[in-house]
Amino acid sequence: MSYVTRNVYDKKCFTDAQILSLAYILENKLENSSPHDIQLFSQEIARNTFNHENVTKLFEDPNENFDVVIADLLETELYSGLAVLYNCPMIWIHSMGANWQVLKMIDVATNPAYDPNYLSSNISPLSFAQRVQELWTRVQWQFFKTFFTQPEERKIYKAVFGPLLTKRGRTLPDYEDIIYNASLVFANEHGAAHNIPSTPQNFKFIGGIHIEEPVKPLPNDIQCLIHTRNSKNGVIYFSMGSFLKSNSMPTNLTKEILQIFGELKQTVIWKFEDNNLRGIPNNVHILNWAPQRSILAHPNVKIFITHGGLFSSIEAIHFGVPIIGIPVRFDQNTNVNKAVLNGYASKVALSYDLPKDLKAAINFMLNDDCYNKKAKELSSIYHDRLMKPGPALVYWVEHVVRTRGAPHLRSPALHVPLYQRLYLDLLAIILIATSTLIFLICRLYERYLFISKNKKEKSCYQKKIR
Repeated sequence: MSYVTRNVYDKKCFTDAQILSLAYILENKLENSSPHDIQLFSQEIARNTFNHENVTKLFEDPNENFDVVIADLLETELYSGLAVLYNCPMIWIHSMGANWQVLKMIDVATNPAYDPNYLSSNISPLSFAQRVQELWTRVQWQFFKTFFTQPEERKIYKAVFGPLLTKRGRTLPDYEDIIYNASLVFANEHGAAHNIPSTPQNFKFIGGIHIEEPVKPLPNDIQCLIHTRNSKNGVIYFSMGSFLKSNSMPTNLTKEILQIFGELKQTVIWKFEDNNLRGIPNNVHILNWAPQRSILAHPNVKIFITHGGLFSSIEAIHFGVPIIGIPVRFDQNTNVNKAVLNGYASKVALSYDLPKDLKAAINFMLNDDCYNKKAKELSSIYHDRLMKPGPALVYWVEHVVRTRGAPHLRSPALHVPLYQRLYLDLLAIILIATSTLIFLICRLYERYLFISKNKKEKSCYQKKIR
């Protein structure tokens, strides 16, 4: 699937190749999209999904029935219309962790003073400037959502699901009523990380669900390469993920990084999508594709150099491998900053100084065992849970179906109006009572002054007569 992301403010358009090119990002210093951009992006994906011929055929078939709807939640709640269409419970899956944008769907949105935006690089505790920044970001998000995005989503919802429900002899509920009607939210995060905001009962962490257990064995050639016998000083694994490609780096940057790697005693495995790379040192091994989880599972891997994507971040904790993060876009800054805060990561900026900074970070991490110890400690916490994420997800989905929406898990705060949560009605009563009391006191005082004045005048008059 191909998209074009539009920057609303500078009126530039960037294609996928440009957005995901490390060279282009370095040259143009691209920043994350604005809240409004992401809202529009997600809305357009939903619109195209609903208009797809196969989806349209599914919607038009009156014989299709489902026990539960599970949909991805990213900046649009349009998919909640599916639960209305099929008259069944709604479950959201959120590809990132707990944050106010998703928590507001099932509970009260958390405070920006300690819960930054999910694309923010700020980590709690926040400075005064950061708190102001996060508050402004939330005001922007809510402004765009209320006055621009949500009205358009309401139109899409009515246009898509209105006729379908009319054919079924049912009335379409209000959009504002159904978007807050989810039974559960599954989040791709885990409790081993610090600074997770409080969550209601129907918010479930399933971080690590993508990791098979036991992990698939390594291919023979990679197993032989990583084995302690052939890599006596350990292994460093480097990957920029599946979307960002290492081969999109500027050529001179690639050469400098290879030179830095060549000075190390460790074996370096670099996921690099180019067979024609030249000047590769003897200790560096290039893989077009790498079985990342199987590599990280090997005890001889000492450092994981990563872009800081959420899957990679979770895998580092799962296998207890310290990381050097090179965040580029989206939530990668947040993930790496959390890892640094948790003590098992070092952060290096994507810049033309990357080789020099990377060398310093590698040498420091190799000579300081605290990163490795912290990674192992967090991995122990991560694995110390009642149920693995896969079986947990199955259980909770079945629980929602069995209990017809699990209403007993829902937060009562979601149905309490804002004025009641903030005690604005009590404040109004206090203000009215105080104002009334002040008014009465003032009137009584004026009355007192009037009577006193009359008494004095009367007394003066009587003295004159005498």
